[in-house]
Amino acid sequence: MQNRAALGITYLCLGILIFSVQDAIIKAVSGSYPLTQVVATRGVVAIPLLLAFVHIESGLSSIFARNVWPLAGRALLLLVAYTSYYMAFPALPLADAVALYFTVPLFMLALAAPLLGEAIGWRRITAVCVGFIGVMVMLRPGAGLFEPAALLSLFSAATYALAMLMARKMGNDVSASVMSFYQNGVYLIGALLIAGFFHATGIHQASHKSIEFLIRPWVWPNLHDFLLIASCGVIAAVAMTLLTNAYRIAKASIVASFEYTGMLWAPLWGFLFFGEVPYLTTVAGAGLIIASGLFALSSPAAREDKAAEGRAER
Repeated sequence: MQNRAALGITYLCLGILIFSVQDAIIKAVSGSYPLTQVVATRGVVAIPLLLAFVHIESGLSSIFARNVWPLAGRALLLLVAYTSYYMAFPALPLADAVALYFTVPLFMLALAAPLLGEAIGWRRITAVCVGFIGVMVMLRPGAGLFEPAALLSLFSAATYALAMLMARKMGNDVSASVMSFYQNGVYLIGALLIAGFFHATGIHQASHKSIEFLIRPWVWPNLHDFLLIASCGVIAAVAMTLLTNAYRIAKASIVASFEYTGMLWAPLWGFLFFGEVPYLTTVAGAGLIIASGLFALSSPAAREDKAAEGRAER
């Protein structure tokens, strides 16, 4: 018998792992290319992959869903979320930007009860708080957190949390691949509209790195950079579908704690790609993150959710 809670957690952890690679790529190209060019290129590459996912999961006809506007609204929220998130990269150390973004589970727990009517017990709240402490221990946040761009990461966390809760609410009617297809389409259209606006107005320079990353004019990439940027399309297609599926089939209050697993990959990519040796605090923080996730999964409320889902499936 399939355990929907465990499957949702697996989807989320895989999606977070795959997306962590994209963070490193976008950080690497943020000094040379505009964000709109990166997002647009990624969107074009992702289209055929997402169409294949839709065909396999629910058939291409499911793209013409009856609830188009809720899907488009959710995708627009995610466009705002990820644009804000990536705009913080040029101005903040990657670790600081990611740490602030991982307030997502806190926003989800705050919103899950009023929006979805999910019961949030003290164990889950404790698990998320302990996980957040683990993030802070791991990253040893410094003065970079007081950079105004830090507000971009926090804003992206809030809008992302709201969009994922919407996925849970629509989960019984729309497949994850269809949600991801709409999400990618809005990303592509939004990036082109933003780029077109700044091109038409002639605004191409700004004093702040985050804004400059958004409004910088497009340039022709070399082959190496093009392949890096294009790979984000493959990453996005796969990871978006996994993350959407996670919140579609499992309660947000269960899977939210596992968003923190993304912080396990940041020091690894730093070591492999940039020669950064993890501190002891990194190991300690990772231990807290893993412990908080296991605590949330093993709580009585989580076991009751699993039992209820098992009875429904039977």
